[in-house]
Amino acid sequence: MSCIVLATSSDLFQQGLLGTSGLSIYFSKHFTYQKQLKMKKLVAEFIGTFWLVLGGCGSAVLACNYPGAGIGFLGVSLAFGLTVVTIAYALGHISGAHLNPAVSVGLWIAGRFSGKELVPYIVSQVLGGLAAAGVLYIIATGNGSPIGSFASNGYGDLSPGKYSMEAALVTEIAMTFIFLLIILGATDDRSPKGFAGLAIGLGLTLIHLISIPVTNTSVNPARSTSQAIFAGGEALGQLWLFWVAPIAGAILAGLVYKTIFAAKPENE
Repeated sequence: MSCIVLATSSDLFQQGLLGTSGLSIYFSKHFTYQKQLKMKKLVAEFIGTFWLVLGGCGSAVLACNYPGAGIGFLGVSLAFGLTVVTIAYALGHISGAHLNPAVSVGLWIAGRFSGKELVPYIVSQVLGGLAAAGVLYIIATGNGSPIGSFASNGYGDLSPGKYSMEAALVTEIAMTFIFLLIILGATDDRSPKGFAGLAIGLGLTLIHLISIPVTNTSVNPARSTSQAIFAGGEALGQLWLFWVAPIAGAILAGLVYKTIFAAKPENE
């Protein structure tokens, strides 16, 4: 495994590189590398969230109620889980495969993610979701049919089961709380290696099986935003809940894991 070794100041003096121009070149190369690394992470988050929305919401919009062969709630739940499993193993080593503002916030609260990267990650996730929704919109309108709810999230009349705002709020907080606990536990250094992507994907599948009837399942503000913008109307008016509730659940999970379950220093 290769690594980058930064030269010491004495090395640079000996090599005659610590002059103004040499120092400028040295730090320029170092910061260029850091920028490239950061950009790789943001591109990975964009692509990963793009795949999550295209695969998960795409299955709901295009295949859920297809005449005679619709995949139903089970198929949609599996689609969301499979997108996470596949992208976690494809790009998780680049960015961590958050794919979700709530996940980034929860990891930050738990001390597992830098606050400096939080806003750039969230922006990349939202943009990736919007790009996927745009592609999905073009596909979905290709046969002249109305897009309907466009797999947007909602409560009341927008809830598949006509559940209340209170039920939706509790559902999203609880489901996101559990989702973040799964993520924090599966990616803990003490957990078995190589199974995190599978555990997280299966967890998301189960979360969808439980909560699709209530809110159409969000637990992800980027996924909710992308669909609400294209669905418009009341879906946009209810979008606030699908930012507030998942973020609240993620913060709670981050605090609980950090306080109760995180590894303690050996001298404690």
